[in-house]
Amino acid sequence: MIKVHQILTSFFGIGFISKGGGTVAAIATCLIWYVAIEQPNSILAIVSTLLITVYGVWGANQVESSWGKDSSKIVVDEVAGMMISLLFIPITFINLLVALCLFRFFDIVKPLMVRRLENLPKGWGVMGDDVLAGCYSNIVLQIWLYLNIW
Repeated sequence: MIKVHQILTSFFGIGFISKGGGTVAAIATCLIWYVAIEQPNSILAIVSTLLITVYGVWGANQVESSWGKDSSKIVVDEVAGMMISLLFIPITFINLLVALCLFRFFDIVKPLMVRRLENLPKGWGVMGDDVLAGCYSNIVLQIWLYLNIW
């Protein structure tokens, strides 16, 4: 029987996709963000990002006993990281696409301390690398927007 934590940490089953579940979860997050968030600096955007990030730590702890350490079925970390990538970024198709590409780059390559955060215990390690990848993505995108690169 699938438990609530398994449903939520797999982002409603996306984590059960055998290959590319993290990317699919990030794309789904972009689509939801585009439809649901009117202002990227709104209370809704900020609070939902914080809640999903905090839940991710807790939820990953809950499913570790049945799924193992940092299971690929857990994609709530990609959801939180993608949301962080989009905070305070004007909502346009190109910004969503660039944020997605930047986030996946930082999440996959894991430069600049991102890989180290995976070594944190339990849910902290599951979430930490994606949170930092989201922060890096947001910073790069903020700089590009400030410099008016496109």
